Amino acid sequence: MATVTLDEAQAHLPKLLAELQPGEELTITTQGQPLAQVKKAERTSWPCQAGCYRKPDFFMAPDFDAPLDDFKEYME
Repeated sequence: MATVTLDEAQAHLPKLLAELQPGEELTITTQGQPLAQVKKAERTSWPCQAGCYRKPDFFMAPDFDAPLDDFKEYME
């Protein structure tokens, strides 16, 4: 858990929040005593759904993962 002073939090709050991981807490102190705790919210949704890419702009050969002839002696 990270700890910052109230002055640091006031000056750099957006940056401090951006550095937090979901579920991680930040304690804000004043005069060495805890004043508040901020917890970054867990992610509730993802920006896209799996399989939503509709325009395949690439080509993959059917033998993409086949062993190369140059390496046959190493694969035996």
